Order: sequence, then C-alpha cells, then structure tokens
Amino acid sequence: MGKPMTHDASPLFIGIMSGTSLDGVDAVLADFSQAKPTLLAHQHIGFDPVLRAELLALNRPTENELERAALAANQLAQHYAQAVKALLTQTQQQAEEVAAIGCHGQTVRHRPELGFTLQLNNAALLAELSDITVIADFRSRDIAAGGQGAPLVPAFHAAAFQHPTIHRVIVNIGGIANLTDVPSSGNISGFDCGPGNMLLDAWCNAHQGTAYDANGAWAASGKVIPELLDAMLSESYFQQRPPKSTGRDLFNMDWLRRYLRAEYAPQDVQATLLKLTVQTIWQAIRDDCGGAQEIYVCGGGARNSALINSLRHAFAPSATPVALTDALGVAAEHVEALAFAWLARQTLHGKAGNLPAVTGARHACILGAIHPARPD
Repeated sequence: MGKPMTHDASPLFIGIMSGTSLDGVDAVLADFSQAKPTLLAHQHIGFDPVLRAELLALNRPTENELERAALAANQLAQHYAQAVKALLTQTQQQAEEVAAIGCHGQTVRHRPELGFTLQLNNAALLAELSDITVIADFRSRDIAAGGQGAPLVPAFHAAAFQHPTIHRVIVNIGGIANLTDVPSSGNISGFDCGPGNMLLDAWCNAHQGTAYDANGAWAASGKVIPELLDAMLSESYFQQRPPKSTGRDLFNMDWLRRYLRAEYAPQDVQATLLKLTVQTIWQAIRDDCGGAQEIYVCGGGARNSALINSLRHAFAPSATPVALTDALGVAAEHVEALAFAWLARQTLHGKAGNLPAVTGARHACILGAIHPARPD
C-alpha cells in the first residue's frame, strides 16, 4: 500500500486542476527528478452538463447549499480519482510510486476581503480512492497570513520559465486571466487581470448553446461596441493596484447585464467581451510589467485563435512577441495542473508555495492540507 512520502522519496507528482471555466478536470503526472519537470502524461475529463450546472449554481447562495456542496465535492473526488487512474494506466505506474497529488479543487467562493476562500473538494475521499497522499486547500493558509490566496501559479511560472537574460511575462487565460511578471533577475510579481474566458463562455452558452466559442469564431463574426467596452472598463477592479485577485463572485452574468442594452447584437457583445479580455491583459502588462521582452500565454484561452490574434495585434506596436508556452516546452493547457503538482512537491519538501509580493501575504507560507495515503 501507499504511504505518506518524505522529501527524499519519489520524484513523481500528480497535479489536478478544475478551474473557473468549469470545462472539466485537467490532470498531469510529472517527474521532478531534474531541474525542470518532465511531463509524463496528461488527462482531461469533461464535466457532464448536470455537474457543471450544479457547480455553477453553487457559486451563488442557493437552496440547501451545504448538502449540495458536499455531494458535489464527492462527485468531484470521483472525477479526480478517475483522472489519476487514467494517468497511472497510461504510464504503467503504481500508486505507491507517486509521492503526492496536488489538487486545487473547484472554487465556488473567493472572498479574501472577508478572510475566506472555498474550493469544493473531498481530499480525504480522493486519498482513499487513489491510495496516494493528497495535498489540497492551497489558498487558505495564504489568506490566513493576510494574502489574497491567489494567484498561486506565479511561483511555478518563475521556476519553470524564468530566463537568465530575457524579461518574460506569462499570461494564464482560464476563466479568470492572470499574469506573472518574470524578469531575468529581481522580484517576481503577478495578479489577476480580470475575466478571461468566463464571460465569453457564459454569453456563448446563453446564445449559442455551446460551452465555449471555438476558436473565437462567433466573436470574430461581430464588431466591438465601443460604449459597452468603455462601460465595462470603468469597473473599479481594473483600476485597483496589485496585489489583487478576483473570480466569479465579481465577474458573472449579473455583472455583464448591468451594461447591456436591448439593441446590442449578441455576436457584437461577444466580440466586445473578447476585446475586454485582451484590453485588460494589455493594460496590466503596460502598467505593471515594464520592460517585458516576451509574452507567453497558457490556459484554455491560448487555444482561442481569435483571442490570441487580437492579443498579438495589441502588442504589435511595441514589437513584443506573443507566443504560447508550448514554445517553452509545456503545452498551454497543462501549465496549471503542472503548477499544482509543483506546489504539492513544495509542501512535502517543507518549502513555501506562495509569493508574498504577489498575494500580499505577510510572509511566505507552506501551503495546503495533507491527507496521507493508507498506512502499510
């Protein structure tokens, strides 16, 4: 049987991420025996429409939400365990050969200003189902130390993508877009820019009946509505100085409807939402990443060709190249899951996983709660 691992044990770690885009579970198995991690396998398991709808509903106060949240967490653990099993089968590894699973869980509330964050997860059940040590609840310790609890990926971005002479910015476009400023030397910084795919997906689902706008084709068929864009950009979050983080608590369909007019064509609203994502990323890099020489994009939004082309166009006047993290050896859709494998490793090694300059915490923290595998 598996057992809790020590710092000198297996270099194999699994990372699991299910983000605010609600598209499903992304999982990776990685080998950390070298300076740069090696991705051994990856797995994506989509959420069925019923679970997706329930997770979306639980982002807002709802009837019997405590019981519903607990049941949803159990379902998530089953999905996570399915992904773990697939990774092990794919690589012919045994559970006891994996040091730990880093599992972020599904965020349904993120209120650092009130001192809490909530990610649905039954880490104990996942540990039982997988017989692998599970590390979860990564955000809470940072919030307890006065931080935002997010974003947590910048420390990994720096470890994986920092260049000795080139100033890079890593942009993650998931449900929320966040960036990490990675100069060749000096302080790493990062924060949430604003909505990434979240509003784009929600508007597309409401009007096209699909979970997302494939390649941004629907957005590309519309025209940007300048007054709508200006109204949305007046949101105070975009003027706040870092550290800052956000989520579905702010950027949701109710937020969007405040700015809509009956005469707006749905495809034009979609085009404007895409421009909002691009504009807020561009502004964040312009204002807080001075001297950036290269920009690399990861997350689901990296596969939206209309979004990436628009982002490249925005940076064309400065001649700053925009590429995907694929060019750095990590496929765009695997970066976040790999980050949580790395964070799990940090925890087991007794090393900090947060960056106080990013989250605003009073000090560096060892993140996560450890749920050991079954004893021998």
